Amino acid sequence: MPLPQSEPVTTAHDVVILGGGHNGLTAAAYLARAGLDVLLVERADHLGGAAVSAEAFEGVDARLSRYSYLVSLLPQRIIDDLGLDLELVRRRFSSYTPDPTNPDRGLLVDNEADAGASVAAFARVGAEADAAAWEAFYARTAHLAERLFPTLTEPLPTRTEARALIGDDETWNALVERPLGEAIEARFTSDLVRGIVATDGLIGTFTALDDPALDANRCFLYHVIGGGAGDWDVPVGGMGAVSGELARSAREAGATLVTGAEVLGVDPAGRVRYRLEGEERHATAGTLLANVAPAVLERLVEAGDPNAEAVPPVVRERLRALHAPEGAQVKVNLLLTRLPRLRDAEVAPEQAFAGTFHINELATQLDAAYATAARGGIPSPLPCEIYCHTLSDPSILSPELAASGAHTLTVFGLHVPHRLLERHGNDELRALLQQAVIDSLDSVLAEPVESVVMRDATGRPCIETKTTLDLEAALRMPGGNIFHGPLSWPWAEPGAPLTTPAERWGVATRHPAVLLCGSGAVRGGAVSGIGGHNAAMAVLEQLAG
Repeated sequence: MPLPQSEPVTTAHDVVILGGGHNGLTAAAYLARAGLDVLLVERADHLGGAAVSAEAFEGVDARLSRYSYLVSLLPQRIIDDLGLDLELVRRRFSSYTPDPTNPDRGLLVDNEADAGASVAAFARVGAEADAAAWEAFYARTAHLAERLFPTLTEPLPTRTEARALIGDDETWNALVERPLGEAIEARFTSDLVRGIVATDGLIGTFTALDDPALDANRCFLYHVIGGGAGDWDVPVGGMGAVSGELARSAREAGATLVTGAEVLGVDPAGRVRYRLEGEERHATAGTLLANVAPAVLERLVEAGDPNAEAVPPVVRERLRALHAPEGAQVKVNLLLTRLPRLRDAEVAPEQAFAGTFHINELATQLDAAYATAARGGIPSPLPCEIYCHTLSDPSILSPELAASGAHTLTVFGLHVPHRLLERHGNDELRALLQQAVIDSLDSVLAEPVESVVMRDATGRPCIETKTTLDLEAALRMPGGNIFHGPLSWPWAEPGAPLTTPAERWGVATRHPAVLLCGSGAVRGGAVSGIGGHNAAMAVLEQLAG
């Protein structure tokens, strides 16, 4: 006779957090500091989610920010509140953009340049008339950032309150009410300058600049308000330093952080089933925080619902496909023996790669890339953005590698939506996109980038490519969407309910005892900790009330 099954071990807590990404760790730290019994369960064998550092290449002592790579939206308030020991490096050069029509010249935007040098830089690419427009435009976004960013760690303002707080109807109408493409075309004449501005509305977002749905506007807004200034900083030690400090803060406050714990199902009344070391366990709590995408949460709730089998599996899958988030990027990590030479002899590689390196991102190229991808094709040339962590922070390399002149490159390819997998298998698509990135890079270099790619211990090139499906598999981001779903405006729209703490903080779900604490929350997205902070504040407000 089979041995009787023992009942799963059940533990009781004040709060259980699903997922150990940086937002879940932020929430755990805040709530544990407030004296609550907090259990966090994470499927992977490590914490940090997308904010991790890892040795991506065998036998090479380099810890790359494998997924996310820069910090902009992490408020100083969270750093101070949680006592995080973080060093963020400000980049002197904002961007460099070779002219695709003549890569022997390019636009280098130097944050320390005086007015005359700035005009001269724009004049190099035939865009002298746009220099003043650039300064005026980003002065307005800086004002918007200064007013709006502090509200991200407060209860949601209404749309009316946000507009009044900004106090600039022209900027509000241009960036909130009308498609982003209209604002760009009205202010800039150069195709190259228009493209540089537009890219902040397209990172991880598959849309056209003139789309009245305004997805590009929301993406753009979050890219220009970070820190109250819109700066994107390099974390010393890599992204793993950010999640590592959050985990330390949470542990020291008394939170229990469990890795290797796969959540099997969620009862939204306050019970979580998970598997740890081969055994099923249960945890109960008055509040559950979901540091997973909303679509993933619904699957877990469905798995915890005894009546779910009443819906045929094929119907469930079709419904999921209708509402599934879609990512639209490819991420490529490279380790180089040295920086490659540029075709533009007047700009040093150390300057060009120190900021955001834009490749094949004319506004017309972005439009063409979107149209190609919408038809199911891979854009050629592929619009790309490049970041070199090691020019700002060589500490992620061993002393020997750093001394040798080695550098990392992170390439982010735009307009490659998840739907491309309908035509290509993942391995095939990964290879095609990797080649598209290399070809795009080579179009502006004086030498093939592969000629300076380092080899790992087995002799393989140090190139790692992550498709949207790879992100979905590794990080449980549905469709490889880096924002966990469509971005929302950072305020409450007219008619939105604001009666509960969860609603006021933008973390409510349809389940009263379950709150979002990740990128899927209102004001979520990017490495910010804001979703975790706001969920924690909602819990504490509810307990106090």
